[in-house]
Amino acid sequence: MKNLALLLFFISFTCHAQFTVTGIVKDRKSNTPLPYATIITDEGETLAADIDGKFSTEVQKWFIVSYTGYKQQKVKATRGKSNYTILLKEHAEELKELVVERNNAANILIRKVIYKKPDNDPQKKLNSFKYKSYNRLLVTANPDSISGKLDSIYVYERIGRRFQKIDSTDFKFKKLVEKQHLYQTEKVSEFKFNKEQGLKENILATRMAGFKQPLYEIIGLTLQSYSIYQNNIELVETKYAGPLADDALSNYQYKILDTIAVEGRDTYMIYFSPKRERKKKKLEGVIYIDRENYGVAKAVLRAKSVLDVTSTHLFRYEKKLNLWFPEGKKLKINKGNSSHDITILGETIRFDAASGKDRDKEASDYVYLLSESVNFDYEYNTPVTIKHGGIAIEIKDEAINRPEEYWNKYRRDTLDSRSMETYIALDSIVAKEKLEKKIFLGKKIINGYIPIGFFDINLREVIKYNNYEGFRLGIGGITNNKLADNFRISGYNAYGTKDGIFKYNIGGSVRVHKFSSSWVGFSYTDDVKEIASTSFATDKKVFKLYDPRPINVSTFYNHETWKIHIESKAIPKTEANLQIARSRINPKFNYIFTPGDKIYPLFKLATATLALQWNPFSDFMQTPSGRIETDERFPQFTFQYMQALPGIMGSDLNFGKLDFRTEFQKKYLNGQKLEMLLQTGVAVGDTPLTHLYNTSPNNLNKNGILKRITFAGKNSFETMYFNEFYSSQYVIGQVKYGLNRFTIFRALKLEPLFVTRFAWGNMEDAQEHNGITYNTLEKGYYESGFEFNQIFKGLGFSAFYRYGPYHLPRFDRNIAIKVSFMLKLL
Repeated sequence: MKNLALLLFFISFTCHAQFTVTGIVKDRKSNTPLPYATIITDEGETLAADIDGKFSTEVQKWFIVSYTGYKQQKVKATRGKSNYTILLKEHAEELKELVVERNNAANILIRKVIYKKPDNDPQKKLNSFKYKSYNRLLVTANPDSISGKLDSIYVYERIGRRFQKIDSTDFKFKKLVEKQHLYQTEKVSEFKFNKEQGLKENILATRMAGFKQPLYEIIGLTLQSYSIYQNNIELVETKYAGPLADDALSNYQYKILDTIAVEGRDTYMIYFSPKRERKKKKLEGVIYIDRENYGVAKAVLRAKSVLDVTSTHLFRYEKKLNLWFPEGKKLKINKGNSSHDITILGETIRFDAASGKDRDKEASDYVYLLSESVNFDYEYNTPVTIKHGGIAIEIKDEAINRPEEYWNKYRRDTLDSRSMETYIALDSIVAKEKLEKKIFLGKKIINGYIPIGFFDINLREVIKYNNYEGFRLGIGGITNNKLADNFRISGYNAYGTKDGIFKYNIGGSVRVHKFSSSWVGFSYTDDVKEIASTSFATDKKVFKLYDPRPINVSTFYNHETWKIHIESKAIPKTEANLQIARSRINPKFNYIFTPGDKIYPLFKLATATLALQWNPFSDFMQTPSGRIETDERFPQFTFQYMQALPGIMGSDLNFGKLDFRTEFQKKYLNGQKLEMLLQTGVAVGDTPLTHLYNTSPNNLNKNGILKRITFAGKNSFETMYFNEFYSSQYVIGQVKYGLNRFTIFRALKLEPLFVTRFAWGNMEDAQEHNGITYNTLEKGYYESGFEFNQIFKGLGFSAFYRYGPYHLPRFDRNIAIKVSFMLKLL
């Protein structure tokens, strides 16, 4: 009897077992896909097709397909048939359950959703919240989608075809992804929010397959926006107009597809798509809106270009709060469309648009990225204290060394055999190929260093050129953490082939606080420097293969400088640098400074300088190895004040200098961009010409446009001649506006950038500066032009015209043509 009952159970299970069906829903008349059609299975499960009308679900006997304005269709599921094409016929009947007006019903509903955002956005409605989140990211492929067959490769000759070899690429790839994923990461985070300090993510644990120390730059990438209510939605580091932005109705059109229950609450299922045919930087998708409180119960967003990105936001309904709160997120990235094949690190990714629809499928066609986050341990409106509120993401030292037991506490499901094998296999491959060391080396080179043991060679010091030194050959560098984490020694030695003099620097510093990256150091320098140049102590030393503007500089001064400095990031979103220096200044050009009744062919200076770089709108990540700016936002502000200290350590002069700079950048959703710069400085007291302002000229004093062609600078005045103007007070302004990049033909691409610059200056006590002839800028200096950067292989050119009060009589003297070069390492 027991055996009979067991047999009947298995027979019953076999008869009613579910199986997977996939399909696509189309319009019967036009044969075009119907995005986000509703699928209801015989088990009562409701799901939506994707933007292409495709779906996949488990059924037993049948499923129902419906779409607003079309007749519903019940489809019988046949065992052995897994793929279905459902053609729906149009139906004029409107949804009877809608309580809003028939005309523009969806638009009226969306207006209500936008109006109610303050009541439904958790960051606006709640005073505080916190929760934990587990995230897992995979780069993988579905083995079942790959044929895995062995293909024979033939060579065709006049007499016929000749067998050459067996192509086992797909076979090997299928076997690989059957055993493991291509890549995998995991992360456990705690999110905290209060209205005073905003949102912060504390990463409690993180691991990347194959890496003992994670790549923090990857962790800091924004793959998905945090909130669906934002005006701009970010997907894979790209911003799009949000479907619930304040001006969403000007960007998107909406259509009510159905009414569906989510967590037992009725919701409107609304499909949105770009209003205009040109839908660059806009999304398509579906959002589920609660019929009572107009909150978002679920959202699916899709952006399709070179990457095909689908982002899903999941919510849970909190009855006591009458609020839909984030429950998790999903992100899937497939290969999208491109008019050209793309080459990355020597590997070519092929697209149908470039190679034709009938090309054979390759490994890159099957690979996709899948990121899933699940939230838990929620707390609402309880006191939440956020430590280090100026840091958006914080990773503690222990987060990168969590044992397996820790991970098992937070995983929703235990890792399957493919996932476990991924860690084992990639740990072995990365170690064997020394990939971690290669990536570490690549990051060093991008920043301008080559590590040799415990010392990083500074590539900036190897070779330079200017009109005073000629070729400047040198060697220099700094110790790295292989020697010590908390102190460093740096220095360089250089020789000018034209002036025939050695220059050098030696210094060291000690870290006094790890979290704020605070260092105290000293140095001695005997070198030359361009006169009247403006530099901020907090500026990042960006590595360039060449530094174009100084090539043609000819006026320098020698300085022998002892310096003590303190640098720190203790103030949130601010980098501070304090320097106390004593210098001996010797001008290397015809110049004598005569303040009052004194004469100084050379002089001694003791100075104190404080510089601050403040980026109040940027996001930062604190890692065990330092602080990283993960999301650079504008405006940004730089302040610097220098005070000479007369009589201290033999200092001859008394003056003060205040400098200020603000930068603004905005990238528009249509691909265009705006850059603005405002910089000013004022020097008061007995300030020598060496320490005044030249407003960055970059033009050779030669006749003939072609003779003046040199390399363009970043923010320099291209039509202003070297040593033409000097000032004790000045203001410069710059506006750059860039259009979309377009292709002339395959290898030639143009990205127009229109530029306008303005400068004003004044010179106090001009009679005190003797031996050099110059003009001042009281009337205002103007130049405008355009740049075409990276036209071909990184090369570009620019052209500028000088006009206004300082326009020169000879027309050609007002024109400057420059060459630019930008190297992209990736």
